[in-house]
Amino acid sequence: MNAPTGKVLAELRAKAQADHRALRSRIDRLSDDAIDLILRDARSHYAWTDKPIPDGLLEELYEITSNGPTSMNTLPARFTFVYTPEGKAKLAKSLKPQNVAKMMGAPVTVIVSHDMDFWKRLPELFPHEDRRHLFDGKPEYCADTAFRNGTMQGAYLMIAARALGLDVGAMSGFSNAIVDEEFFAGTTIKSNFLCNIGYADETALFQKLPRLAFDQACSFA
Repeated sequence: MNAPTGKVLAELRAKAQADHRALRSRIDRLSDDAIDLILRDARSHYAWTDKPIPDGLLEELYEITSNGPTSMNTLPARFTFVYTPEGKAKLAKSLKPQNVAKMMGAPVTVIVSHDMDFWKRLPELFPHEDRRHLFDGKPEYCADTAFRNGTMQGAYLMIAARALGLDVGAMSGFSNAIVDEEFFAGTTIKSNFLCNIGYADETALFQKLPRLAFDQACSFA
């Protein structure tokens, strides 16, 4: 651990605060069009065009995703971008039959996973205080933290992909055990869900399904 201290720490904190104030003064909220693109009018997709994902875009997608918040900056998510015929064939073994075509037709399918040993990197990711003792020898706490924060990171990935002009289609109709055996055997990584990424063929869309109203899903306390 090599955390900044003293004057250096004070300067870094002051810069972070100033940068955030500058950001909020420059952009007070996203436009309605931007919100429509990433959530309000966005759709989950099931069919894909053959338009390729440009070189470097997946790296940019991860860079944006990695900036989403996680508890103690644990960053437990791991992303496996499956795009080769060999990788797709391995992944197909895990899928329910109705999902095979959706995955095979997508340019890339991301296995959103989490590393159960994420906490071993805390000296690098959370350098100002060693919190490894909170996780060492506590597998249930590790699993809860990894799953919760890895799931959030998977959601960040989907929103970031839409923001970059990509389309997404998350899938849960598969066997986690088979994915873990095919891709992560002998490691501490566990799969969570799958997400197809590419440029959608909108002809497969159906009407948007209803959403719960505010007073059906929300309350005050």
